[in-house]
Amino acid sequence: MGAIREGGAAIPPPLHYAWIIVGLGHLNVLCALGFARFGYTMILPGMKEGLQLTYAETGWLATGNFVGYLVASLIAGLVASRRPPRRLILIALLCLVIGLGVTSLASGFPSALAARTFTGLASGAVYIPAMALPTLWFAPHRRGLGAGIQTGGSGLGLVLSGLQIPVILRWSGPEGWRHAWLLLAILVGVVWILMLALLRNRPEEIGQHPYGASGVPPPPSAGPARWREVFANPGLWVLGAIYACFGFSYVIYATFFAAYLVKEGGLSPAAAGQLWGLIGILSIPSGILWGALADRIGKRFGLAIVFGLHAACFATFALARGTTGFLASAILFGLTAWSIPAIMAAAVGDYARTSLAAAALGFITIIFGVGQAIGPPIAGGLADWTRSFSGAFLLASGVALVGCLGALFLRHPAQTTPRAPVSDSDIRQRQGFGSRGCLRLPSSLSEFAVAVGGWVRRRRGGRGGGRSPW
Repeated sequence: MGAIREGGAAIPPPLHYAWIIVGLGHLNVLCALGFARFGYTMILPGMKEGLQLTYAETGWLATGNFVGYLVASLIAGLVASRRPPRRLILIALLCLVIGLGVTSLASGFPSALAARTFTGLASGAVYIPAMALPTLWFAPHRRGLGAGIQTGGSGLGLVLSGLQIPVILRWSGPEGWRHAWLLLAILVGVVWILMLALLRNRPEEIGQHPYGASGVPPPPSAGPARWREVFANPGLWVLGAIYACFGFSYVIYATFFAAYLVKEGGLSPAAAGQLWGLIGILSIPSGILWGALADRIGKRFGLAIVFGLHAACFATFALARGTTGFLASAILFGLTAWSIPAIMAAAVGDYARTSLAAAALGFITIIFGVGQAIGPPIAGGLADWTRSFSGAFLLASGVALVGCLGALFLRHPAQTTPRAPVSDSDIRQRQGFGSRGCLRLPSSLSEFAVAVGGWVRRRRGGRGGGRSPW
């Protein structure tokens, strides 16, 4: 896979293996989130009726999944920083197959909760090392693009679940939800075979350098990951809190999307599934587009824009009284769905050294998981109390606005990252961080306008100077 030498000149390979890696990462995200998480959204109505669950209990099933995901984020982040990620991903995918299969055998709320919790553990163990791969395979100024490609797997999962699961439920009758879980388990097994054949740990293993890197990067640190460096980093705490706002708000929308449309919107399950499929189609390139844009205008401003759009999306869904409003909300969410995870996965590589990227991503995902864990039961309980989901979606909109403001107040990585060893290649790629600390809101807005203007000038062929990841 390395360069081919002809007449003493080095000729780069036609395809950098980093693109194969992010393609595999796309499939990992498809399994961990698209199937294991968002498949539940479409299976929920049939599963609720089959097991005679309340809305609060369905919310707790989602919470059990998130708690497992949260615990796995802590463990998987540390393990992936100490051990090759390929081995962890392969083991976790096998566990995911088991979890999905066992979910299909649930006989009541307790067994369903146990199965969903185990599935969450497996999902987190797949997702964390997979999303840390772009940090190893891409230079810092390309990581938003790489992570964005991977997060598109969630959108593909939405498409498949939204279009196929309602068909299975309709053809299989009351037990169709069990068949749907079994089908997802089989598909994850197929992905496991692909990972076994193609997944690699680092570009150095095949004679390549990270995509977009200038020069030859030094070998990665062989020492063990120091969790204290991550835990003591204030920038990662703030990043995690902002990520939690996304976890709390989007999971309410995703979990109760179909139930709200069927119960209060007057749509059939098939129509709700088609809208969910539309979200999936639109969301596939969302991480790529917003990740690449964040590489251009800065991660703070990319996060702030997306959070603002999410707030509008959730409020529109809550206040809509017809198909037009539901469609507008679905389109808005689809165009921005996986942008925040993509930007966050790229951002942790700026706050922590490369060897600790998986641990840093696992750490902020723990905080993110807190938002995910408390969102569904609060929303489900609120829906049971008010007999409507509108209040829950308005709550999600308000929390998204908090995330928007928090993003504008993010500090520069240079001001928040502890003085831990950082590779020379990372230092060369981190241009234009500046020396300012926490920005005041008016300054942030004006700087945002300058950043967008610079990006537009560069798109027109102008030269606006060095790019800053922030």
